[in-house]
Amino acid sequence: MLPANLAPDRCVVMGVLNVTEDSFSDGGQYLDTADAVAHGRELVAEGADIVDVGGESTRPGAVRVPANEEAARVVPVVRDLAAAGAVVSVDTMRAAVAEQSIAAGAHLINDVSGGMADPDMARVVAESGVPWILMHWVSPDDFASGAGGAAHTGSDVVADVIAHLRGRVDAALAAGVRPEQLILDPGLGFAKTAEDNWELLRRTDELTALGYPVLIAASRKRFLGTLLDDGAGPRPAAGRDHATAAISAMAAREGAWGVRVHDVAPSADAVRAAAAWRGEGNGRRARKGSDD
Repeated sequence: MLPANLAPDRCVVMGVLNVTEDSFSDGGQYLDTADAVAHGRELVAEGADIVDVGGESTRPGAVRVPANEEAARVVPVVRDLAAAGAVVSVDTMRAAVAEQSIAAGAHLINDVSGGMADPDMARVVAESGVPWILMHWVSPDDFASGAGGAAHTGSDVVADVIAHLRGRVDAALAAGVRPEQLILDPGLGFAKTAEDNWELLRRTDELTALGYPVLIAASRKRFLGTLLDDGAGPRPAAGRDHATAAISAMAAREGAWGVRVHDVAPSADAVRAAAAWRGEGNGRRARKGSDD
């Protein structure tokens, strides 16, 4: 079971904090440590349960930064936010960055490679006891080329993603990670077509049926821009937040553990409304009667 601060009685909202030059949505905005910490505090004030700090972009065509540079970007931000009382996750594929971040106060690791990019990551997670988000991404070492690997080889993307995630879970458990530390992410937008992403969302129940918490990370991704194309081309990233909030509400309604978003306030409202709809969280305490 996840710690109480990572398992409230509703879907968790994870706010994105990119301390990068080239992330697809907000790259370059928070490279300064003070600016990043200030934005992290804003995310918490807007309703983020977790602030997810990343120092390396994984957008198509991104170039990996050296490990020491990644650590230099994220560790001071993690330290200051954790000292201020924020629950902090670190978005990294590197065990060394994860280890330094945990020492600085990070509460969980968000690994988009699902543990494949760095074989030492499982040891760090097992020894620290922190939760570990395993994402589906078949070939993480290919991201600099924009390829990112093939999402699936068969006709059923959900079955293939589930099979892959089961394999990553088995590898983690074999390395000494406890089952209660694991959270799964289907990897929306990573080497998947728009229809692949929608199919994974439609069948969220099959992902949650694996018995592990599930994170849905759809925020501002390209498939939303394609959906919202009004004839002038895909809507830019900053114009995708309403659709993101709608997905947050549906993900919460379908039993997802958490959603990862850039614009926190709308999704924070959405997951609370979904909790009330399900009779959870605030919904349990709601009084019968009319609203005046």
